[in-house]
Amino acid sequence: MFQKILYNFDIALEAIQRNKLRAFLTSLGIIFGVSSVIAMLAIGTGAQQEVLTQMQLLGTNNVIVQPVVEQRQGSVEEEGNIQSNRFSPGLTLKDLESIKELIPEVDKLSPEIVYETSFIREARMRTGKLVGVNSDYFDISNFNVVEGSNFSQIQIDQNAPVCVIGYDVKTRFFAGEDPIGKKIKVGHLWLTVIGVLEKKEVSNENIENLGIRNFNLDIYAPVSTVILRFRNRAVVTSEDLQSGGGSSTVIMGGSVMMFSTGGNNADDSDGNYNQLDRLIVKVTDTKFSGAIADLLSRMLQRRHNNVVDFEIIVPEQLLQQEQQTKRIFNIVLSTIASISLIVGGIGIMNIMLASVVERFREIGVRMAVGAQKKDIELQFLTEALTISITGGFIGIILGMAFSYVIEATADIATIVTPISIIISFGVAVIIGVVFGYYPAKRAAQHDPVHALRHE
Repeated sequence: MFQKILYNFDIALEAIQRNKLRAFLTSLGIIFGVSSVIAMLAIGTGAQQEVLTQMQLLGTNNVIVQPVVEQRQGSVEEEGNIQSNRFSPGLTLKDLESIKELIPEVDKLSPEIVYETSFIREARMRTGKLVGVNSDYFDISNFNVVEGSNFSQIQIDQNAPVCVIGYDVKTRFFAGEDPIGKKIKVGHLWLTVIGVLEKKEVSNENIENLGIRNFNLDIYAPVSTVILRFRNRAVVTSEDLQSGGGSSTVIMGGSVMMFSTGGNNADDSDGNYNQLDRLIVKVTDTKFSGAIADLLSRMLQRRHNNVVDFEIIVPEQLLQQEQQTKRIFNIVLSTIASISLIVGGIGIMNIMLASVVERFREIGVRMAVGAQKKDIELQFLTEALTISITGGFIGIILGMAFSYVIEATADIATIVTPISIIISFGVAVIIGVVFGYYPAKRAAQHDPVHALRHE
């Protein structure tokens, strides 16, 4: 049997070499079909990997609570028509404690306070963000402290002036030296470095699309230290009222009331009366994310006296929607690309039928000298498969080249996987068998006498 296959393969190669141009044109549909499928699957795999990267950045098990700072305008008459007086304290540490006590299936949670300020050390200065967090923050956000240590509970309780720095802060302010135990000035505070975070790869696209920061350029301090030693937006002091530097806001009577406050931070002038900029809640399992988000919404609304001055974000749901959209898009593109394979199969059938007509006499001679119908079928089927397989190999090379060009020119991540190559090549082989079988069967059904008399 193996010898028969080799013999028919030699005949197929000889027939293809006699009509090289026709065989090449016949295989174009297979070539472009295979290359298109590989390129489309590479785009889809790259998009999926990008979504997984985004999920890691935001946290697959996280639920995020963010304050909504409104700046409303209205006439005195409109404010006078409000029947009930309502006051919202904004998002505070007390909300965090209530969530910890009352909401089930919460694994860890951390506050986040962000201030734009300046970093200074040894005549080097740059602007950056001071982020107030607790010791759970790095685990929730999938950050690894690669040098030094995380905040201890004693440091948090004593409001210690310590910090954990991002990787790029280390390279810019502590190049060639061990930063642990050294000090850096953050705004008006001198903080002692106790840890360095692992470098976090964050693309500009993710920063823009997800609304996240470049974490490598941040400095992290205990939230208690930031509130006590830097600024507490939830407290309006007499010094704030006497200073014209900024403003603080509370919601009363359904309207926004502005109080003059001091401070040199950018956040002070935006009407932000919330003590915290974010609350990140890590749930024990993603299946509880939706239910916990609903519980958080109702609990915080009651705590804020029915003033909805917050929003709750479930990253997993957002990213699942994005992943579903990309999946549908990739299915559509792959389906369109697969049409080329079908067109290529039709081309193979058309050429093979023409080849059968041209080679009636050859068929008759082979059958006259003892060839069976199965031998004739195998001959023409092998020829169709040879065209299809050759086109498949060329298509694989072109598909990989297309993927590289797309990634280089369109700034779209592409990943060519072995499974995409196997699938596209397998489809090409199947098409060669399916569309080559009918011409092969038709060739085998000819009467050898009539085939020999054919001119």
